[in-house]
Formats: sequence, structure tokens, C-alpha cells
Amino acid sequence: MGPESATRITPGNALRPEDIALEVRTGLARPTEDVAEYALRLGDDGLILAQRLGHWISRGPELEEDVALGNIALDQLGHARSFLTYAGGAWDKTEDELAYFRREPEFRSAAIFEQPNGDFAATIARQFIVSYYQFELYRRLTQSTDTTLAAIAAKAVKEVDYHRDHSAQWILRLAGGTDESRTRMIQGLKQMWPYVAELFQDDELTARLAETGAAVEPSSLKADFDRLTGEILAEAELEVPVVPAAPGGGRHGRHSEHLGYILAEMQVLAREYPGASW
Repeated sequence: MGPESATRITPGNALRPEDIALEVRTGLARPTEDVAEYALRLGDDGLILAQRLGHWISRGPELEEDVALGNIALDQLGHARSFLTYAGGAWDKTEDELAYFRREPEFRSAAIFEQPNGDFAATIARQFIVSYYQFELYRRLTQSTDTTLAAIAAKAVKEVDYHRDHSAQWILRLAGGTDESRTRMIQGLKQMWPYVAELFQDDELTARLAETGAAVEPSSLKADFDRLTGEILAEAELEVPVVPAAPGGGRHGRHSEHLGYILAEMQVLAREYPGASW
């Protein structure tokens, strides 16, 4: 991208997907193939997590938590819209086309985002992992040489900081509650921790983008993730689960059996009535 792309999209601005779409249409913010593929990964992460979290609305353990998880889902959906809108600029596709009309192998989300909610403790364990990962990722991406990625990250990191605090407080609350809540929290962490490794795996795409400064190598985030999550777990008197890593492969379209069910529900209306608006 040339320097002219910074005319409206700069880190710290209140960037909306509509702003990105305008920049793409006017040719000021067209991503390279590599950047588009990278943005697709991040957009799919947010989209699938938003779909998962939306299931908690009206099902949370308390009314305030219905609102909190709903707001986190909306934040994730907003991140997804921005990343997918930008990614679509490389292929002349809209955010809706990428969200609703791709097949399962075309999605690039990591496996942890598609894992079932389980009980509330399992959902908190997943959110704890995801929010600490995303915070480190977006914090580094604010320095991206791709000004659009940097601007999306600058907005997202502020929201994910809240997600991080929310999940950490629930880890402490559940671990320090009843015997039942502590047992469930331990089991939730064991259930979700096998999917941590995939988040920090480097590949040829991230290596190329890291060389240009457009992205960061996932492995470079691991030390801070380990340190910061370790501090919360230590405060909760919990141990980092020692579990085998799950196979992964989501970044390259190899998903668990869970994603197909998510997409069937998420995409059915758009596929049944293509082009409809309301």
C-alpha cells in the first residue's frame, strides 16, 4: 500500500467497516493477496466467536452476564466486519459474501473459536485464552506498515482489553467460589487449552508479512501470553493445564466437526434468500 492510504484510515481513528469499504471502492486501501488472506483469518476468528457467544444471550447465569457476553459478541462481530471488508477488497467481494457464501474449507478461523460453549466455565476458559491472545496480537498490529490493519487493530485492542479483564475476573470468581465452580473452571481450562498451540503457529504467510512489517509472527506473542495468563491463573491458585495439543489446521481450512453446524445456522437465511435486505 502506498502512503496515500493514510488519508482517512489512521491508527486511533473511529474506523468503521463502511469507511474501509469506501477506501476500497476508491482504490485508496486495496490489500495485497497476502494481506487479504491474513485479514481473512482474523475476520473469521471474530465472526465464529461472535456466533458462539450469541448463544449465551438469555442463557447466562445472570442478567448482567447476558448483556456482557452479548456486548463481547458485538465487539467481535465488529472486528470481523472490518477485517472481512478489507480482505474482500482483494477479490471484489463484500463482507456479506465472505461471511455467508463461503464453504467450510474456505474459512480460516483457528479451532478454538469454533469449540462448543459447554458450560459457563468452559466458555469463560475459551474467552480467557482468546482475549489474552487477541490483545497481544492487536497491540502489535497497531504498528503494522499496512495502515488499514493498524487502524482496525487500534480500535479492536481497546475493546479486547475489556474482554480480557472480564474473563480474568470470572476465572478468579469461579476458581475462588464453591467446590463445584472451581472444579468446573479447572475442567473448562483443560477442555480449551489443547487449542492454544495453534494460535501461535507461524507459517509462510505470516513469515512473509512479518518481513514487511505488515503482520507479526504468531510465535512472537507466546511469551507475553504465557506470562500474563500465568499471573491470573497463579492468583486463582490454578495451574496451566498440561494437555496434548490439538491437531489444528484451521488457518488452512481443516476444521473440526463443529464449524459445519455453526455455518449451517449462520448462513441459512442468506442462502435461502440471496440478495434480500431488511
